Amino acid sequence: MQFRVLGTVAAVTDHGDPLPLGPAKRHSLLAVLLLHPDTAVTVDRLTGALWEEEPPRHSRTVLQGHVSRLRALFTEYGAAAQGIELVTQGPAYVLRLPGAVVDAHRFEELLGAARSLREPGEAVSVLRDALALWRGPALAGTVRSPLLENAAHALEELRLAAVEELAAAHERLGEHGAAAAVLRAEVAANPLREPLIAGLMLALGRAGRQSDALDWFHRTRRLLADQLGVGPGAVLTDAYTALLRADAAEASVPSAPVVAGAVAGAGAPPVAAPGAAVTPDPPAGPAPALAAAQLLPRRPRGFTGRERELAALDRATAGAPGPIAMITGSAGVGKTALSLHWAHLRHADFPDGRLFVDLRGYSPAPARDTAAVLREFLLALGVPAEGMPGTPESLGARYRELTGHRRMLVVLDNARDSAQVRPLLPGGEDCVTLITSRDRLGGLVASDAARPVPLAALPAAQSTALLAAVLGPDLVAAEPEAAVRLAELCDGLPLALRVAAARLATGPHRGLAAFAGELSDEHTRLDLLRVEDTGVAAALGLTVRQLPEPARRMFHRLGPHTGATLDTCTAAALADCAPAQAAAALDQLAAAQLVVEAGPHAYVLHDLVRLYARSLTPGCDRDGLLRLLDHRLHTLLAASAAAEPGGEPCCALPPGARPAAGIRTFDDRAGALAWYSAERDALRGAVEAAAAAGLHDRAWRLVLLQWPLIVWQVRDGWVPLLERGLASAELDGDPGGQSRARALLGWVLSEEGRPGEALVQLERAPELAALAGDTAGEAIARINLAVALTRSGAAERDGSRERDGAHDRDGAAEQGGARERARDLLVRALALAERAGHTETVTLAHQHLAHHLLADGSPAEAAAHAARGLALAPRLAAPRRVALRTLYGRALAATGRTGEAVRQLGDALREARAHAYEEGEKAARSALAALGVLTDR
Repeated sequence: MQFRVLGTVAAVTDHGDPLPLGPAKRHSLLAVLLLHPDTAVTVDRLTGALWEEEPPRHSRTVLQGHVSRLRALFTEYGAAAQGIELVTQGPAYVLRLPGAVVDAHRFEELLGAARSLREPGEAVSVLRDALALWRGPALAGTVRSPLLENAAHALEELRLAAVEELAAAHERLGEHGAAAAVLRAEVAANPLREPLIAGLMLALGRAGRQSDALDWFHRTRRLLADQLGVGPGAVLTDAYTALLRADAAEASVPSAPVVAGAVAGAGAPPVAAPGAAVTPDPPAGPAPALAAAQLLPRRPRGFTGRERELAALDRATAGAPGPIAMITGSAGVGKTALSLHWAHLRHADFPDGRLFVDLRGYSPAPARDTAAVLREFLLALGVPAEGMPGTPESLGARYRELTGHRRMLVVLDNARDSAQVRPLLPGGEDCVTLITSRDRLGGLVASDAARPVPLAALPAAQSTALLAAVLGPDLVAAEPEAAVRLAELCDGLPLALRVAAARLATGPHRGLAAFAGELSDEHTRLDLLRVEDTGVAAALGLTVRQLPEPARRMFHRLGPHTGATLDTCTAAALADCAPAQAAAALDQLAAAQLVVEAGPHAYVLHDLVRLYARSLTPGCDRDGLLRLLDHRLHTLLAASAAAEPGGEPCCALPPGARPAAGIRTFDDRAGALAWYSAERDALRGAVEAAAAAGLHDRAWRLVLLQWPLIVWQVRDGWVPLLERGLASAELDGDPGGQSRARALLGWVLSEEGRPGEALVQLERAPELAALAGDTAGEAIARINLAVALTRSGAAERDGSRERDGAHDRDGAAEQGGARERARDLLVRALALAERAGHTETVTLAHQHLAHHLLADGSPAEAAAHAARGLALAPRLAAPRRVALRTLYGRALAATGRTGEAVRQLGDALREARAHAYEEGEKAARSALAALGVLTDR
């Protein structure tokens, strides 16, 4: 067994296969223990590392659960045979292990050995071996607590010291080009680290590239002045002087800085955030097939001018590998329009696609969730919803892998800060990232060498040209002085100019001079043209009043909408009209620049437009919200039917629910799951809006009907949403809703490795279902409780070892009792499901009974239950069939019917592959391997 902290924290077998560590907090616990091997680490210190903020009251219980799971994992993989042991020592834990099994220990040993070598060639070899141990930013995949962040920073400083020493060893060998190549990759990620840059300058000079070397000095000098307000330090100026004297060949490479001083000193340069610094070398062989993703909205109409800024974008995105350009400026200055215009102009430069997302960093709506954005990007890149990774870390890794060898453009619009952007940076050197923000994002300049492109207000000539592009050249040419005056009153802000022009274009015929006269009133001008508060709403209000009646009516109904995107069916529900009428109204709103076309029947609402739309109905538009919520419920029912064919709805529509005028259709499971993933943020917003309005009968149903995605991506942070759903079910006084919410919440908590919390929810679920007369719900609750009891029994066994040092007979009896109770629960659940006639729940009960019996040493009974489940499974989704067939094969093998077992497992493997069900494919292949049957990967 080996342990890794130089990259994503992991435990791997001697063959390199990762162990299933579980959630981020368990990774964090292991990381702290690995950083302090053979040392007692107190519970208080571990708690501080695992929770960024005030820990919950039950933090000690959660911590003990994670320790127990680690111990169980070590036992399963034979860690004790290698001298690896996690023990309790008073109020602390100690991880005993040989130092050689931790990559950080091996790295420090190699670094020390290299420093003792006199021969530079040997030092190069040892240092390369040391740096090869790094697989990404240190301690990736852990909680962002001060303890772990400080440790990651210290390890990063050690890595940079090793890089500097490797370059120095190349220099001593006369390999100046190799030294420059080593340093250049690090300088791009650390553009303010002067010793690195000085070393690069001298290496370039000795390699005969003095012009490039001097350019690095001037570039860094400007960056230091802009970002820190200081000049170059001695190490940089000394290198510059040596180059000017044409004496670079005799100048010595600056010594690597003292690592401890770099970590502790106040002037230590920032380092890249986890996930943004080190990209592994690409694997050999051709890259996998990838769709040419296109998420870019259409080219903005009426765009004019900005030649200087477009040229600046060309320069900012040329030359350097993986360039990052940032368009920065105030609200309403046209950042998004410029980014989209440039992206369309450079369409041919990005044959592998263009991604776009509004991060909503400066928006009345919540900022976009990073994991949700990554899922959206992966869907566009061709990853099916069934194959979507389950954690933010694995989502990011898959995204960087898919973009690692592509020529793509990624547009990150409306970013709040550097931290929001870093996880979304693509992995390839041929990818270009374009960011827009009101913030200067100095941290991104420092950590990732991003190049700013500041955007100011339009000069007078370009302002009038913009008016002409929107209104038509004849109208502006007829009143040139009025056009100039109007541009002045708008202060050259494109958003204000477009609002004014849209009002003119859609209103009664009148001239520019008359409208400029209206704007001349100082008492009303700020209300009309200010862009960062309600002044924008006033300007938009004038535009809306001049719209055709259908579009105006539609705009007034958009306030309750909770998402950034809007399709025609949802718009029809909001406006209480037919989908065809909604589509026509949305086209009119798009023509007035109030919504942006994102595709067929799909639109995006700008942040400011959504803010204004909501202001049109002070308080809560209860009728509009009800129409939206009921439309969402209808759509969720359709999506769940497509995602889980053969399954039964987990709840019915609430009393008085409005019928849907039009519902989105789903062709198959993949399409439904893709919709669930894309709409996750909007659905969460709908739940919050329903709860805030006291519509709890809608709120808990909106939560429960997301169950296909919750079950599929069970470890993706669903607990807060499910707790909100349970609270609404309790406020609604619906025992059936409470039972279903507790059953699903308990299942998720159990899957997250929190069995104690899971049992709190699950123990009450069956009785609530019985009270509601929900037979199928009671069956599901009993199944989930049985699974949690089995897992809790394992946790209790580990807990007893922790408390007492060994099992006693009473503890063993309790564990046996728990397993017997779990079996009784499953048998009862099967009977209830059969009585209710719910095929999907009957199959689920057979599946868990088969699993339970197989684990209890009753393979013949297990095979019988698996076979009965398979007889019902053709109506169900492929993953359920694969799971049952795999169980059936394992049970047959345990009874000695090897030939039949191989046939069943082979069928399971083929079906899993056909449906891109990776987890099922892995399980089937593992079962076949246990029988000695080798399969191709």
